[in-house]
Amino acid sequence: MSRKPLTDAAGEVRELTREDMAALRPGDDVLPKPLAALLRRPGQRGPGKQPPKVALSLRLSPEVVAHFRATGPGWQRRIDEALKDWVAGHRDE
Repeated sequence: MSRKPLTDAAGEVRELTREDMAALRPGDDVLPKPLAALLRRPGQRGPGKQPPKVALSLRLSPEVVAHFRATGPGWQRRIDEALKDWVAGHRDE
């Protein structure tokens, strides 16, 4: 029995049939072993992912906000980095 290709010439995936679904194999059978092991770890976010940040409301002086906003996109991340640097320098206190 020959199955239709899952994609057309343009690379579009067609709708899967029951026969297609029945022919699918488990990820452990087709993925590289390190990737399959990584995907099985419960509660893990994946390689290189940091824990989620804490959302909060914070009041900063207008000068601080203006300075960081002037640096362009990612200014809130840069505030976070500046605060982390400060914390790292004051751990012994």
